[in-house]
Amino acid sequence: MLAAVLIAIAAFFAGAVSAVAGFGIGSILTPLLGLTIGVKLAVAAAAIPHFIGNALRLWTLRDKVDKHVLKTFGLMSGAGALAGALLYAAVATSALKLVFAIVLIIVGAFGVTGWSDHLRFGRRGAWLAGGVSGLLGGLVGNQGGIRAAAMLALDVRKEVFVATAVAIALVVDGARLPVYAFSTGRQLLTVWPMLVGASVAVMLGTFFGKSLLGRVPESVFRRLVAALLIALGVAMLVSR
Repeated sequence: MLAAVLIAIAAFFAGAVSAVAGFGIGSILTPLLGLTIGVKLAVAAAAIPHFIGNALRLWTLRDKVDKHVLKTFGLMSGAGALAGALLYAAVATSALKLVFAIVLIIVGAFGVTGWSDHLRFGRRGAWLAGGVSGLLGGLVGNQGGIRAAAMLALDVRKEVFVATAVAIALVVDGARLPVYAFSTGRQLLTVWPMLVGASVAVMLGTFFGKSLLGRVPESVFRRLVAALLIALGVAMLVSR
């Protein structure tokens, strides 16, 4: 019961951060769930509130989506996510946990140092990075930072950037969720109360995120979340 309450609080925070910074649901929720129910199941479990939160955000931003970017970059991300999800189903839990911890630490280090703010890809590189971000999304549920860095090369306005990124995140979820359901469906049913609580909390965080956290500079948020990712990655390594 206590674990479910703590996960719900974390989910609310993740939804609020995502509403302000454009990422955070999967990045924050997956490792915290991993410490509670194990990394393998956490990757699949976190995808459910991640999908719900992004669907809610997309509904409010649907008129700003760049359909060309969605059909090209989004398709690459979806293909990568499907490949990553299939790999997820075959990878041993211990190996997945190690990969997950390393990805968290690397992504967190890029955010803390500010390197992620200056990371740029050419247009072709952006397509490749889109596939890689989808692959990581399918494999370990952590993809937002790479996707955002890659999309900077596509020269779209800020509001279009955010809306299209959310739409692409939903493409990734659509590609990986059926594989997760097939490979871990019965296990997910055992933690459904926690998932319902997390999903509701993510929606509430998404609704109230702007008003609660909107005055805090986005750059500060990104670095705080990045520092949290490093801490969670280290905790994953230590708990091995």
